[in-house]
Amino acid sequence: MVALAHLWLPIILSAVVVFLASSVIHMVLKWHNADYRRLPDEEAVRAALLKAPPAPGMYVVPHCMDMKAMGSPDMQKKYADGPVAMFYLKAPGAPRMGSALGGWFAFNLVVSFLVAYVAAHTLAQGVHYLQVFRVVGAMGFLAYGLESVPASLWMGKPWGSTFRDMLDGLIYGLLMAGVFGWLWPR
Repeated sequence: MVALAHLWLPIILSAVVVFLASSVIHMVLKWHNADYRRLPDEEAVRAALLKAPPAPGMYVVPHCMDMKAMGSPDMQKKYADGPVAMFYLKAPGAPRMGSALGGWFAFNLVVSFLVAYVAAHTLAQGVHYLQVFRVVGAMGFLAYGLESVPASLWMGKPWGSTFRDMLDGLIYGLLMAGVFGWLWPR
């Protein structure tokens, strides 16, 4: 077992490396740009939402409180006629990139800490680089790579977007594994 205090450097450095890699993926490579589409008549949808502005939150259309009501002929017709949607609404205003990026970095730190916690309790001091790489890489992929699968299964997120998220997660997991393997206490 390795003390967590000995892993502070790989925790912080792997969070920084994942943060930088995600910046390259989203701002340079931009392979997620295709994940978001424009509505055919965006202005009409915006106008309809502005008529009775809903509070920020998660919404579903058509809305149904329980499974019994979902089976009613009226709800079945609404589902058949469409649209069927699940979406998030944020508060009005320009996106606040600073707080989003700060939250993303904090999330990376939490993931790195939890991966370090598990690795510290499963790997001994001085184990070979590849052993650390395998364990940390698998945990990193689990943390970053599989988070979108439930959204595709339950909410209709396009699978192409989820596969790109999984590729991101694989890259982040491998980078994290490299940092931990390199800096693992000898």
